Amino acid sequence: MADSSGILDGRLLVVAFEGWNDAGEAASGAVRTLKDLLDLYPIAEVESEDYFDYQFNRPVVTSDEDGNRLLVWPTVTIYGPTAVGEQSPTAAERGAGLASDAKLSIGAANRSNVYLLLGTEPSRGWKSFTAEILTTVRETGVSGIVMLGAMLADVPHTRPISVFVSSENALVRSELSIERSTYEGPVGILSVLGEAAEAAGIPTLSIWASVPHYVHNAPSPKATLALIDKLEEIIDVVIPRGGLVDDAATWESGIDALASEDEDMSNYIEQLEQARDTVDSPEASGEAIAQEFEKYLRRSGDEKQDGSAGEEPWRPKE
Repeated sequence: MADSSGILDGRLLVVAFEGWNDAGEAASGAVRTLKDLLDLYPIAEVESEDYFDYQFNRPVVTSDEDGNRLLVWPTVTIYGPTAVGEQSPTAAERGAGLASDAKLSIGAANRSNVYLLLGTEPSRGWKSFTAEILTTVRETGVSGIVMLGAMLADVPHTRPISVFVSSENALVRSELSIERSTYEGPVGILSVLGEAAEAAGIPTLSIWASVPHYVHNAPSPKATLALIDKLEEIIDVVIPRGGLVDDAATWESGIDALASEDEDMSNYIEQLEQARDTVDSPEASGEAIAQEFEKYLRRSGDEKQDGSAGEEPWRPKE
């Protein structure tokens, strides 16, 4: 098994998939934020014909800068700091490039490149898809993978977003003082990729945010911000927040306004607040907090992340 230091001191691949693993578009939003800040190039892209059901993930038509109409197909892209064919920079140049080009502050514990993977969760061929991704991971010298996810949960929008960090790698857990997930149930592509990476000797880390299920139809900048906060803490990179802080505040005040007009919704949110405050109290044990998170995971496994069951967005699910 790879040394756990590789996940912090080597080349990192930060991963997010749109779809089942991405409630409130929080995980994909976090990776897009990094992509906008970093000077990255597409270095690999999967062939969409092999992995996507176009009736489920349809291509979209759009226009380019010249006004030409074109189709954009669902896909998954890996981005790196060096364009394909260019000479690889030295370690010192990589650190300087991140700090200057991306306006990020790189700590002493992170002298390496940050790579990104962003795209739609594939519809089929997950084993072949994972093998293709890991081939690129090995070719680029990535030594650790950080996977971002977000799930719908029984949490109030008025409290800090719950973030759970776990790893299947014993050395990573020891280094970061985190736990191993005990969840059993349906999984997304992140779990498949994580298992394959660990089997290949590449340490992995998962960061999941809990998104209030009663606002499942809208993007959640507050959850995106929570994921970025935790990612920044772990990989020792200071990430500019841009307008995310204001967007998160607007998101929360908008839900407050809706709740103020609906007594049932307001009462339900108050119940969630009481439950959350109990879990967060000094008397709450680590086991109680873990049990709460496992309950959220089981719920996300039983329900579609897009909330297509047809219920009102704010109503508690049975």
